[in-house]
Amino acid sequence: MQTLEFTAPPEAAGQRLDRFLADACGGLTRSALQNLIEQGAAAVNGQPAPKRYKVRAGDCVTLTVPDPRPLEAQPQNIPLDIVYEDAHLIVVNKPKGMVVHPAPGNPDGTLVNALLYHCAGGLSGIGGAVRPGIVHRIDKDTSGLLVVAKDDAAHQGLAEQMAVHAIYRVYHAVVYGNLKEDAGTVEKPIGRDPRDRKKMAVTDLHSRYACTHWQVLERFGQFTYIACRLETGRTHQIRVHMASLGHPLAGDPVYGPRSVIKSLNGQCLHAKELGFVHPVTGQYMQFDSPLPEYFTAFLARLRKG
Repeated sequence: MQTLEFTAPPEAAGQRLDRFLADACGGLTRSALQNLIEQGAAAVNGQPAPKRYKVRAGDCVTLTVPDPRPLEAQPQNIPLDIVYEDAHLIVVNKPKGMVVHPAPGNPDGTLVNALLYHCAGGLSGIGGAVRPGIVHRIDKDTSGLLVVAKDDAAHQGLAEQMAVHAIYRVYHAVVYGNLKEDAGTVEKPIGRDPRDRKKMAVTDLHSRYACTHWQVLERFGQFTYIACRLETGRTHQIRVHMASLGHPLAGDPVYGPRSVIKSLNGQCLHAKELGFVHPVTGQYMQFDSPLPEYFTAFLARLRKG
């Protein structure tokens, strides 16, 4: 059980308590928060408050959140695009729209569910019952390459490479606008957006160093096709960094313009290249994933003008 504490900023004045907490907490739905408030889990300035309470600037709002019930991912017979596999690890090409591991709102149908079936449960236990074998993640609507550990030794070795930024990762993307330079580097810290806890942002508040190297591959005037090499691996890093330059990813419903390109079904971003030293054999391995159909179709439309 944990207690979260928030001080209501001036712009929150007049908001209902449940709405204020939904914006502040990020990871909890409004209905879940309403249930917690009705159970007496919320207090304003030390006193229990109803969900309809109108927040005032400067209010000290606390919320006591019970420990989540542990989830355990179950095997599911879901097809996988396997690029490489041995006794210690597996490299998969994740399709757009697939969540990596179970979470509230996505309890099954994930990459982990598929891997548990394929590997007959033989995945590293370091990630716990919900994230077995998962060393790194990519967003639901990002396609491309992931390496997953089958045993704890492989997991630890891959995690150590990840920690020192030794894993080679190149993503391809289409961004809005025409980048002035042919290549560049974005070194901006990334943390939770202080105005919207569901988003990440370039911020100095509770942030971590982040570095993205980008290079132009093709120009289309209103759009640019680029490659991005990650030096770090922060949540939504490429999406946030490119948006911070004024060039958000095409199709991105979170960091892009309101008029989203719906035919892309999410950001136009593909994890194309992945390289690492095999944590058991010591051999360097590198993989390249062809661009998926949604990506090549969008490029074809842009080339036609």
